[in-house]
Amino acid sequence: MELSILHWILGSQKSNFIKEHSKVNAVPLKNKKASSFHEFARNTSDAWDIGDDEDEDFSTSSFQTLNSKVALATAAQVLENHSKLRVKPERSQSMAADITANFKVIKSSSDAQLSRNSGDTCLRNPLHKQQSLPLRPIIPLVARISDQNASGAPPMTVREKTRLEKFRQLLSSHNTDLDELRKCSWPGVPREVRPVTWRLLSGYLPANTERRKMTLQRKREEYFGFIEQYYDSRNEEHHQDTYRQIHIDIPRTNPLIPLFQQPLVQEIFERILFIWAIRHPASGYVQGINDLVTPFFVVFLSEYVEEDVENFDVTNLSQDILRSIEADSFWCMSKLLDGIQDNYTFAQPGIQKKVQALEELVSRIDEQVHSHFRRYEVEYLQFAFRWMNNLLMRELPLRCTIRLWDTYQSEPEGFSHFHLYVCAAFLIKWRKEILDEEDFQGLLMLLQNLPTIHWGNEEIGLLLAEAYRLKYMFADAPNHYRR
Repeated sequence: MELSILHWILGSQKSNFIKEHSKVNAVPLKNKKASSFHEFARNTSDAWDIGDDEDEDFSTSSFQTLNSKVALATAAQVLENHSKLRVKPERSQSMAADITANFKVIKSSSDAQLSRNSGDTCLRNPLHKQQSLPLRPIIPLVARISDQNASGAPPMTVREKTRLEKFRQLLSSHNTDLDELRKCSWPGVPREVRPVTWRLLSGYLPANTERRKMTLQRKREEYFGFIEQYYDSRNEEHHQDTYRQIHIDIPRTNPLIPLFQQPLVQEIFERILFIWAIRHPASGYVQGINDLVTPFFVVFLSEYVEEDVENFDVTNLSQDILRSIEADSFWCMSKLLDGIQDNYTFAQPGIQKKVQALEELVSRIDEQVHSHFRRYEVEYLQFAFRWMNNLLMRELPLRCTIRLWDTYQSEPEGFSHFHLYVCAAFLIKWRKEILDEEDFQGLLMLLQNLPTIHWGNEEIGLLLAEAYRLKYMFADAPNHYRR
């Protein structure tokens, strides 16, 4: 498999991985800047958990996650304040009102608290829970989920047809060779066979073709048995907080893709997340898990929809099809989370370890970037927490995430191990832009708004090739990996 991947990498790297991008335009700040993250933390508000627990007091455990919530909150607030300083004073108030209006996605009367977005939420106050949605920058969806090749190549080339035929032969054999399937899937899975391939790679479906139909039927019935048994308990006191947090987060999931704003789709997501949470009490529901449902849902929906799924009205599908999509999304998401559950348990130790590992890795592969962060007091936790918590889903268009997950599911060691090297490659991809920024605010703005909106298969392929190179160099060479 390694030789096959290396051949694929050599074919993919016809153009340089690190491309020159224009520097993010930045207007010098006229006011006095805080010199470090800690000064910002003392002067900004917690925008990460806005509206989550506004009726509750802070508990001690709220601050036992390496201050990750504060770090992310402050980063979001820094971006907001920095962008305000770049507009004329007379326009800033009207712009804030326009942005606020765009963020209102009210699902029911219980979400009324989310719409209380007043101007004073933008003021710098001591840390406290606010009562509005965070003003996070949102990049518009300018390319279809199914249009994964940003280079404008035709939808199906001769090579792609040959690959599709190879997949079909593998999938139709009496016992699918999973090692061969992983090898074929690493450079990407054709859209036509992605649903069944993902089910197999995740371990949800058996390799034996005769057992697949019975397995699907049994697992789908089992999932809806959980719904009948547990879903009504969302109204009970000991589960109310979990359900309430899920109910708040669902409208925030891909807010600019119409598919995910449909009430029926949001109900499906609520059931999936609630059932998973109560079946995994060690972690329960944690913000960010809601994002991890979306690739599975889109892939399994595409099995029944020919057109672009992001604008598809799911009420046009039968109840049986919707139930199948929901159950399959639940089980495959569960398989994914089984491998990274320590990311979401108390104090999120998995994320802490991965952020530390990323810092160590970057210090070895690019000392200049690492020193640049240290010089301007940028801590890896301030940007990499989200990369680990959401598996780069907030940094990449959904079409890119789906392509990325083709490879993640093909890796023998799963998502968690290879994701570290993808994050390192992703960071170094922007080394020129990082080194061009010479203040704390500018670096945070860049790292929270990396320009990937036009990315497609080509860019993801190059990113994965570089990540594979880093893994090949460092994963089995601890003396190279650590100082």
